This record gives sequence, structure tokens and C-alpha cells, in this order.
Amino acid sequence: MALGIVYGDIGTSPLYALHACFYSGGHLAVTPAHVLGILSLIFWALIVVISIKYVAFMMQADNRGEGGILALLALLDPWRSNGRGAILLILLGTFGAALLYGDGMITPAISVLSAVDGLRVAAPALRPWVIPITVLTLLFLFATQRKGTARLGRWLGPIMLLWFSILALLGLHGILEAPAVLASANPLAAARFIMDAPGTAFLVLGSVFLVVTGGETLYADMGHFGPAPIRWAWFSLVLPALLLNYFGQGAILLIDPAKAAHPFYSLVPTWGVYPMVALATVATVIASQAVISGAYSLARQSIQMGLSPRLGIVQTSAEEMGQIYMPGVNVVLMIATIAVVIGFGSTARLAGAYGVAVSATMAITTILAFWVMRSRWHWSLLRAGLVAGLFLIPDLVFLSSNLLKVPDGGWLPLLVAGAVVMLMTTWRRGMQLRRATAQERGMPVATFLQSLSFEPPARVRGTAVFLCGPGDTVPQGLLHHLKLNQVLHERVLLMTAVTRDVPRVSASDRLEITALGADFYRVFVNYGFMQTPNLSVATKLCQDLGAIPGLEAEATTYYADRLHIAVAGRNPIVSRWRRRLFAFMARNAQGAVEYYRLPAGRSVELGIQVDI
Repeated sequence: MALGIVYGDIGTSPLYALHACFYSGGHLAVTPAHVLGILSLIFWALIVVISIKYVAFMMQADNRGEGGILALLALLDPWRSNGRGAILLILLGTFGAALLYGDGMITPAISVLSAVDGLRVAAPALRPWVIPITVLTLLFLFATQRKGTARLGRWLGPIMLLWFSILALLGLHGILEAPAVLASANPLAAARFIMDAPGTAFLVLGSVFLVVTGGETLYADMGHFGPAPIRWAWFSLVLPALLLNYFGQGAILLIDPAKAAHPFYSLVPTWGVYPMVALATVATVIASQAVISGAYSLARQSIQMGLSPRLGIVQTSAEEMGQIYMPGVNVVLMIATIAVVIGFGSTARLAGAYGVAVSATMAITTILAFWVMRSRWHWSLLRAGLVAGLFLIPDLVFLSSNLLKVPDGGWLPLLVAGAVVMLMTTWRRGMQLRRATAQERGMPVATFLQSLSFEPPARVRGTAVFLCGPGDTVPQGLLHHLKLNQVLHERVLLMTAVTRDVPRVSASDRLEITALGADFYRVFVNYGFMQTPNLSVATKLCQDLGAIPGLEAEATTYYADRLHIAVAGRNPIVSRWRRRLFAFMARNAQGAVEYYRLPAGRSVELGIQVDI
């Protein structure tokens, strides 16, 4: 299963990467010098970017075992500071995360389309059916997301093992036809290609980058399997299979340059093209599944870190917490991916849009890693600068080359990322404004409890849990409830779900309970940014620990505020249009009852209007 999830993206790059080097952005002459030079760039890109940067180094920059750009940002925790450096880190991290949504939209499109494209080789008459079959495959992929990957899990590993084995065998056969292709392992082949035609080589680097686009996926999935299995699989199977296949494709081009239109399928015997199209389609569906699951995980992290409104999350496996399904994210990705396939229409044109987002994310990851070296590992400026600089040079070279794709479609992931960043920053700023307003106008808990001693209300049997923010003010829902009903439960819990800057919080560290007096209790429920809150379970944990006398979780009533944001007057800090956007996002956010897994029959949402 790890082969499919971690290496699905990078493992399906041979379907289109070498073809894109000769056809994306124009037609490059298929000469021996060009073939060997490009293969040499591919070889050293896989060694430097994937083997050294990600597999050997970045996997040491983990947040309690979790990798990925948001885990790295949480490790730095820049929200604790208000300086310019902290603001820059937040903007870089959120922009890098937002770019991954653009990648999640394009990866399934180019992967599945390049697999189905083999039909053009097997039967040119089927060419008009390539796009419809691709769209139907993508519809099937997204339609089955709600069932989760648990049932398919046992098949993912064997299928991808078969895929990498066939990649290696096909490549080895091609190399035996033209062993001279092995000269491309010499870095001088890449150097000669660059020196002979520096402009052409710079353009080609944008397509060479397609062989390493799975690097961020590999790093982000570290938490699922741990670094040791990922490293073992890379050096023992995945890297050799990829290199053999790329070299085999290059060997075919040395023999017959006309096969550059479909170098991957040119390695396949005529009788095996149809089975190979089927296997490649399955492999790209698995690779796309990994990217889509990554988008769900990224969305959940964004919610937990306060960068996104609450969205529906469905747990698809009772054993694996990481296996989730988000209906809203799934629908948006499905529409966007199918629109990309129809709009671009070919693998070569899609390659023009692919790579910009991932190359920018890789550069941002290196910058964040530099700050981890300095602030968490306490490396000297010289040492951290040298290591980060060695990684940043190829990152920036690839990014510069990919930026040339912007007019040819590279603008799309940048536009998506810009929109996501705007939404993220608007939500976070709006929530800060709302909390500041609540803190300013709210009643402190101590004052409220003191007022109860002067005019004690009637108390009824049972326990009430009022959800509230992290401040020390009484939730408005509690004040409204007391004003309207003139009664309180005999026990009242003021409960807050808190996201810590770690992936997961153990059950032993879940609760922080403080007795406030008058049978009021302040309860903080701690979660990691990779966990989904369940406050009804937290209440049961309170009962099991015996921390609150008389608490019966099954007889508890929950109260949550349902905010209605009203944009009022002028605000010198946040513009009116952003406040209106925040109000729109708040109206469409999932309700607290559904998000926090509260029992519907014992939960009440109280409508509260907040002016901002």
C-alpha cells in the first residue's frame, strides 16, 4: 500500500515526462546529444532532489513523525510572534500549501490522460475516444471516494509492485537494444547539453522537473509509514525501476527518433499495448488517489490550524485515522480536474501547466527547512545557509524554468493558489476580528460567576456543555440561554477544542479541566492538527476519569453558537469586501454539531449575531 500512496505520483511520471521534454513548449530535435543530455538531467534530478534532499535530509525535519509543508509550518509555530519574519513565514507556508491544491487538480488529469493516451498507439482510430474515456475514468475515481481506500488497500501494494517491476523490465530491454544510452549517467552529458544550447536546456528543465514532482507527496506521506520503509522502497525498488525505464525510453529514441511522440509505449511489444494501457490506467488511478487523499488531509490540517472554515469530514476507516473523505473538497476537485482535461485536451498541453505549483512548493519547503535548522536544530547561520543553499539552487532553477510555462497554462495553479491564500487569510483574519470583538464585549467568567452568587438561578438535573472559544469570556449562547430560560443545569462545562502544533495528541494528554466554582468547569480538549475533534467522546473521557463529580455523558446536553456575521460600518484594519467574504464563508461553514460529532438528539444551536 505504501508503494501506491507514497510513490504513485512519481512512479507514473515515465508515462509523460520524456515525451514532454521534446514536445512541451515546442518541438525539440531528437538527436543523440539531446537524448543523452536530457537523460543525464533526469538522472541527476532524481539523485539530488529526491534521493538527497527529500529521502536523506527532509525526512529528518519532521513534526512528531509527520511531514509536509503545513507540518513544517506548525513545527515553526510562527503565530506566536507578530514580527515581520513570522508574518513572512505564515504567508510562505499558506501559499505553499495552497499551491498543492493546484497540483491536486492537475496531477489526476495528466496522469490518467497520459495512460489512456496509449490507445493512440494501439489503435489510432480510437483517438477521438481518449478524452471521453479519461473523463469517465476520473468520474469513477471521484465517485468512489466516499467508500474510502480501506477495501482497496490490500491490492495497492501488489499492483504498484507489478507496475515498477514492468517499468524495470521494459527499460532493461530497451537498454540492451542500445547500451550507449548508459553514457547519460555521466554528468558531463548534461553539462555538454547545457553549454551547447543554454537557452534550449533552460526551457527543457521545466519538463525534466516532471520526473521529481512526487517529492512533496513523498515527504507529506512520511507520517503514514515512517522514514525507514520509504527510504528502503526508494533505493531498493522505485529509483532503479525509474532509472531503467527512462534509460530504456532514451535507448528507443537513439534507435528511432520518430518514437519521441510516445516513448513509453514504444518500449511495449505490440501485443502488450492494450494490457499496458489497462495497467497504466490502474496505476494512475492509484497515484491520483494518493493526491486526492493528500488534498483531504491538507484541508483537515487547514481547518485545525484556523486557516479554513469547518468542512464536512467523513471517517472512512475505523482503524486508520488518516483515511477520511471530504465531500465538498471532492466535488470541487472533480469539477476542476475534468474541466482541466477538457480544456487542455492533450498531455503535452497539460505538461505546460504542470510543475509550476510543485516547483514553487519545493522552494518554499527549503526556505522553511532553513528556519527549522536555525530555530529548532540550533544550527549556525553558516551551516544552515550552506545546506539550504545547496537545495535551493536546483529548486530555484527548476522554478525559473517552470515560470516560463505561465503563458501556456502555468497561470492556472498560480491562480488557484492565489484564490486559496485569499480565502485562508480572510478566514484567519476574520476569526481574529471576531474573537477580539467577543473579548472586548463579552463578560469575563469570574464576573459572571460572581453575579450568580447574588441572584442564583434555578438549577435542573443534568449537565450542560457550552462550546466556546479559548478566551476567558462567557460564551454568548450561555448568556442567551440563561436570559431566555432563567435556568441552568446543575453542572456546566465550558468546553474548547484546542489544536496543538503537533500532529497528534494522545488520550492521556487530551483534557485540561479546571473547577471554577458553582459547579462550573473549564475544559480544554487538545487535538493535533492531523486529528478530527470529537467532543462527545471527550465528554465520555471526562466521565471515565472521574474528574467531574456526577457527570453522565449519555445524559449531557450540548449547546453551540451558530454565528450570523453582520458587516457593520467601517473598519480601518479589514476592508469591507473581505469582511463580506468572511461572512459568506461563515454562513456556509459546517455547523458545530456535525463537525464536533455531537449527538444530534441532545444538541442545541443558538443563533448569535456578531457585528464586525
